[in-house]
Amino acid sequence: MDKEKYIKQAAADFEQVLREQLNRVDRMKEDAGQADFANMERIVIGLLGGDGIGPIIMKEAKVLLNEIFTEEIKTGKIELREIEGLTIENRLAKNQPVPNDVLEAIKACNVILKGPTTTPKGGSMESANVTLRRELDLYANIRPVTIPSENIDWMFFRENTEGEYVLGSRGIEIPGTLAMDFKVTTEPGTERIARAAFNYAKSANKNHVSIVTKANIMKKTDGNFSKICNKIAEEYEGIKAEDYYIDIMTANLVNKDIRSKFQVFLLPNLYGDIITDEAAELQGGVGTAGSANLGDKYAMFEAIHGSAPKMVEAGLSSYANPSSIFKACEMMIRHIGFKEKADVLDRALKICNEEEKAVIVTGDQRGATCEEFGAYVLSKLNN
Repeated sequence: MDKEKYIKQAAADFEQVLREQLNRVDRMKEDAGQADFANMERIVIGLLGGDGIGPIIMKEAKVLLNEIFTEEIKTGKIELREIEGLTIENRLAKNQPVPNDVLEAIKACNVILKGPTTTPKGGSMESANVTLRRELDLYANIRPVTIPSENIDWMFFRENTEGEYVLGSRGIEIPGTLAMDFKVTTEPGTERIARAAFNYAKSANKNHVSIVTKANIMKKTDGNFSKICNKIAEEYEGIKAEDYYIDIMTANLVNKDIRSKFQVFLLPNLYGDIITDEAAELQGGVGTAGSANLGDKYAMFEAIHGSAPKMVEAGLSSYANPSSIFKACEMMIRHIGFKEKADVLDRALKICNEEEKAVIVTGDQRGATCEEFGAYVLSKLNN
């Protein structure tokens, strides 16, 4: 094996990666300003079905949005625009994680509601989600989890464009010998997710933010993430910031004696991905939780679960639970300035998933279909 050849190639590849990331830092420092949905004459909501159970749950989401925005669609204030092509078959055929024409159509919208997409295992094709987060600069992944019976009201702020994910397909491999991936933490990238978390805590009258890293081991990346977040925390009087390591925090979330004390979580990308799934499972499963991906110009909302290929293979697609995409709808409606409509949907979801949980359920042939559950939620909108 010619080790020197691999070393030289790796050094050249890493130089390219480093230059790209430094250019990204420069772009982040340019203040683009935030979109003001309250003063937009027209808001275009792009709908992407995705893979597996995605089109099934998105069909019900579209029915729901048509009901909620009946008047706004008639007047042209809201447009629901379906975008085709974000399927695993089309992405593989074009060898692009998000085909160029699809990305162009997405960028012509203001906000996106997206079904789950399948990411091929191995190879070099990047996740569609990772690509969209980078291309739209959706730096804040926000996931709420509530369990009222246990006094749990958590809000997770996951950095969405850095960490292990930003260069997940750009690592180094010496076949049969060694493989390395990269992790990225930038100062402006960390500052903006930290401000998003602390601004939320301030506006929601929360007084505790948990900064979750593995800074004792990942001293450069996680170490800087913790340092920067704590520096930002000093600007927010009355809000206590505490550092936790990711391993103990995963244990804390299942510790019934202490978990209700947590309020707002601030995490790098990978840890946020893992721990929000754990939190959603405590709430009732990943099918019950929605997710917001926010940037200054664009926003994308989605279910937090995957495309459920095993469910598809078993012929159970029609029994997929749309609760997660419905929760994403509620978050999207609130984000674009329709708070009262979002509150109505939030109330309907609580009736269906909490107060009347045993009345109608989805997931397999013993329960309701996705369409039946969607109709049930619609029937509760005026309760």
